[in-house]
Amino acid sequence: MNKFLSKEQASILLRAIEAEKIAAVYEQEKHRIALPVESGNEQVYFRLPLVIPAPGTSQPDKKEQVNYVILLIQSGNCAMGYFENGVNLDHKVFRSYMVRKKQGKSQLKYLKTKGKSRAGSRVRLGETVEFFENINERLQSYFEDYRVDRIAISCSKTLIPYLYNSKTATPFDKHDPRLYKIPKHIHTPIYEVMLDANRFLLRGELIYEEAQQAKVNELLALAGITDVDDAPEAYDGDTEEEGFDLWD
Repeated sequence: MNKFLSKEQASILLRAIEAEKIAAVYEQEKHRIALPVESGNEQVYFRLPLVIPAPGTSQPDKKEQVNYVILLIQSGNCAMGYFENGVNLDHKVFRSYMVRKKQGKSQLKYLKTKGKSRAGSRVRLGETVEFFENINERLQSYFEDYRVDRIAISCSKTLIPYLYNSKTATPFDKHDPRLYKIPKHIHTPIYEVMLDANRFLLRGELIYEEAQQAKVNELLALAGITDVDDAPEAYDGDTEEEGFDLWD
């Protein structure tokens, strides 16, 4: 089950958890805290808004700015942007001819099953190379011009090697602790989809099983929160095209 919280509600809940010294474990990779449930080994997860710093890294009375990049990549489509405290200051959308129109399959996947390519395939491969060079050039400009605290990314498994092996280097590696895999299905990356992903990242989320409802009610009551939203869309895991593993 999922419950969404506004950024303000999430901040209040986090302060209440810290004030009551409730046992919790922060997971950097997923930017969430795990809260134990007394009935067993189950846990309630509290995903923090991306603009809230990790617990214990800032003073409670000091508003610390969080800068981040959102990077969404699918075959032939990329939307990316630089954000400060949730506000988009720069964005760019890239498109490339990477999909075989008749089969509707990425040229990269086609090569894995069919071997050498013909003239049209070579064009698509050339555009693929340029596609990732353009992405990394834009990323480099962000990292040169700004302090980047987190990198929110959604990229298919088949494309991850091309991102990191581009002739134009990516300004971070696969094991960068700032990487944050967006836990949400992402539609074809365009500017509006990126903004939708940002709205998702600005909200907190309680993730739990139905049997843990009493624990969730207790946490919300502790923070004085009475009005929360059901998550409109539950993340259903990775697929070959939509999901990815940073360590493949």
